[in-house]
Amino acid sequence: MSDPTLERHFKGHRETVMSVDFSSNMKQIATGSMDSCVMIWNMKPQMRAYRFDGHKDAVMSVQFSPSGHLVASASRDKTVRLWIPSMKAESTAFRAHTATVRSVNFSGDGQSLVTASDDKTIKVWTVHRQKFIFSLNQHTNWVRCAKFSPDDRLIVSSSDDKTIKLWDKNSRDCIHSFFEHAGYANQVDFHPSGTCIAAASTDNSVKVWDIRSHKMLQHYQVHSGVVNSLSFHPAGNFLITASSDSTMKILDLVEGKLLYTLHGHQGPVTCVAFSRTGEYFASGGSDEQVMVWKSNFDCTEYTDGIGLQHKRTSNVKTPPASSMAHPNFSSHQSMIHSQASEPSEHLNGQDSHTAAHALSSSHSSSHGKTTHSHTYRRPSSTSSSTQQTQSKAPLKHPQRVQAQPQASDSGVPAGLASTLEHIIGQLDILTQVLTVNWLHFQNTE
Repeated sequence: MSDPTLERHFKGHRETVMSVDFSSNMKQIATGSMDSCVMIWNMKPQMRAYRFDGHKDAVMSVQFSPSGHLVASASRDKTVRLWIPSMKAESTAFRAHTATVRSVNFSGDGQSLVTASDDKTIKVWTVHRQKFIFSLNQHTNWVRCAKFSPDDRLIVSSSDDKTIKLWDKNSRDCIHSFFEHAGYANQVDFHPSGTCIAAASTDNSVKVWDIRSHKMLQHYQVHSGVVNSLSFHPAGNFLITASSDSTMKILDLVEGKLLYTLHGHQGPVTCVAFSRTGEYFASGGSDEQVMVWKSNFDCTEYTDGIGLQHKRTSNVKTPPASSMAHPNFSSHQSMIHSQASEPSEHLNGQDSHTAAHALSSSHSSSHGKTTHSHTYRRPSSTSSSTQQTQSKAPLKHPQRVQAQPQASDSGVPAGLASTLEHIIGQLDILTQVLTVNWLHFQNTE
């Protein structure tokens, strides 16, 4: 397993980046910001970014549809918009709630949306006509997040009422409430297997629960600030978290330990997300920047019905939910020395190139304090580790690495590659235009 490397560095938002998501084909990244804009960043360096103006207030959440042909955005202006992620920036909007809409999430089949709001409700909508289907109303304070399970049978939600609730989508009943006594969860998400949920909490912790036994499986106290966001690797073995302490942490869920601390943002890291294959992850922060990292993880496949067994492969694969085993998590906390990593080249979001300068590595000078030598590494074996339950996994000695630019090895001549990319881009635009025309036709019926 190699260390993560910084690949791209986008700057174009004018305020805090609140949400980030990858398209399924990895060609685009969507972000939402407190500047009221949605931006679509193209992974190809020669292609410009798109700025979508439409919301009247901060954009709190964005997500690509499973097909990648739509982007949904939720705003403080109480509306949800569905965008075609192309230069024309066409969209349809609907008033979803009576207060700030905190999150929006597509179902796995792309036919439904679930939204969460400060009006204390969760609502489910059809995508094709934005028709209201039903609401879930048992929270007693702002609802920060709501997401479908991988099989679309359940919904998980988190609220300032210090509960995380599991809902049956068909019966619309709350089937369990998890209580967060020390704080509330800013974000929750389902493990790719659908058997567990993870929560990013204001008490600086990350917790993983089994949704069948309702027991806490893991409790990580690795951040020194509020945890704002988290994302499971599609293979289910890793979890990345983003915190107001300006760091991201990569957790090994199989061994129950901290693998990496990543620095790069100047100030709170507000959002983080893995790509659909897990090959990349992206982060956004209060410094208005979007960073794209290459994971460089080996794949661990699910091979039995009890625990996880490691199987090294060259490509990350996402097994179907039916074949994914229940993770055999160990439970403990890990406290480590802080190391840092930061891009040495600031790139404009309108004309971005791969970061070409290397990142250096060095040791933290003292426990609990961050050096400013722009490094990131695995936690040191001299790091302090505390025990949450009976077991404790040892931390490996760090390896020095340098983040190098990734060269293309496709062998396709540059001219031909550019022409093919242009043709594919035109086909994508044609598909998107047909989709938005169909949406408008449905709305006028």
